[in-house]
Amino acid sequence: MALEHALLVSLSERSGTGYQLTRRFDRSIGHWWRASHQQIYKTLARMTTSGLVTYVEQAQDGKPDKKVYSITDTGRKTLSEWIRTPGKDSTDQRELAVKIRGAAPSDLPDLMAEVRRVRDRHAERAELFRTLEGRDYPTPSTLTGTDLQQYLVLRGGVLSEQGTVDWLDEVLAALPSPSIASAE
Repeated sequence: MALEHALLVSLSERSGTGYQLTRRFDRSIGHWWRASHQQIYKTLARMTTSGLVTYVEQAQDGKPDKKVYSITDTGRKTLSEWIRTPGKDSTDQRELAVKIRGAAPSDLPDLMAEVRRVRDRHAERAELFRTLEGRDYPTPSTLTGTDLQQYLVLRGGVLSEQGTVDWLDEVLAALPSPSIASAE
């Protein structure tokens, strides 16, 4: 996931200055993915040059003018294309979370297909880890040393994968089905 996509999601929700975007990013998307203030400002400059965002300068008393950024139609189209494109890494929850947050109703059919694909991949991995757990560690209460440590790491994998499956099941249940979304 590129920082551009995360900023486009934020700007699709509300225009803002670089400072405001940095603060919003830190309070939301930044919980999953970190970007410095400098990275955000450099990316906004690049996005302005490429026509994804625009800005209006607002005068300030005794301070340099501030730039209030907004997403352009080109930026909205780019964001929609990214949301509709399956991710390269079906185990990366961060990218999918940003796509879910930024999806417009017209993006939902493709997004829901992606959510199902990623959910199924995590379900397969959870089942594989459970199979390994049952085969390799049938009596975990007796484990010690390296065996216990390996088992605990495997349990982390089971719980992580199952947690993602549970979250994506919740997403699938909560968002409108593609037939409803496309009728809007």
